Amino acid sequence: MDNLLREADVFFHALSQPLAETWGLRHLPEHFSTLVYTVVFYTFLHVIVAPYLSPIVAPVAYAKLKGSRSRNNWHIHLVSFVNAIALSWLSYKSLFHDKTEADKAFGWHESIGTLDAVAVGYFIWEFVDAAYNYTDLGFVLHGLICTVLYTLTFKPFMGYYSPRFLLWELSTPFLNIHWLLDKLDLTGSIYQYVNGILLLSVFFSVRIVYGLTMSFYFAQTLLEVRNQMSPLFVVTLFVGNIVLNGLNLFWFYKMIATLRKRFQVDVAPKLTDVNPKKVQ
Repeated sequence: MDNLLREADVFFHALSQPLAETWGLRHLPEHFSTLVYTVVFYTFLHVIVAPYLSPIVAPVAYAKLKGSRSRNNWHIHLVSFVNAIALSWLSYKSLFHDKTEADKAFGWHESIGTLDAVAVGYFIWEFVDAAYNYTDLGFVLHGLICTVLYTLTFKPFMGYYSPRFLLWELSTPFLNIHWLLDKLDLTGSIYQYVNGILLLSVFFSVRIVYGLTMSFYFAQTLLEVRNQMSPLFVVTLFVGNIVLNGLNLFWFYKMIATLRKRFQVDVAPKLTDVNPKKVQ
């Protein structure tokens, strides 16, 4: 098995060499096998594991799904949940091995390569699925832009920001749990109420406050080294970052609107509903 994996690594290293040379992605070949394995793993999880496990884990809710599109959406959430945990953990680990503080534009560390290979593998899978099963332009753009941005880090370029931006995924598990509670007929329940608070809090913290802060520093670093890169490259990164932050703000707005609609009647007891005699 070890020999087979080594041979596969050599094959993928050679396969990625022309792409690496054409686009100047110096660190891509040694991490290309991880990227490919990630695409294969998430495809397997999406096509084989999710359809097999879902009727076992949630037989009633899964049986209510109508049409292949609804079931595909269910399967996507499983992949998204697994990926969010994986990227959050890898980002956390990468921050502890960070050697790029002194050179935020061109610094490199192997932990960044592993993190970005997994991230690009997921974003390729996301883009292909979103484009093929088209339901929302936002997800198509998200998959495409993230694939391009995180692939370019293999130059190396802006690798310092990879684990910091990918910490955005900390909010994704709460989003998937919120969706699952809907499917389990627990819409408006105390469980969804608590999860909704956690979802908004984490999303706002990591994607809006922390995300916009890091985006400001990202743009600052990009402007500092703009004369060392092609104008098209700089504009692509700058615009891509703006679009991703715009999507985060739009999604946050939609979350607030959805939660307000579902919890028009407050789940928490009001002070006026409490019997003062019982309190005493």
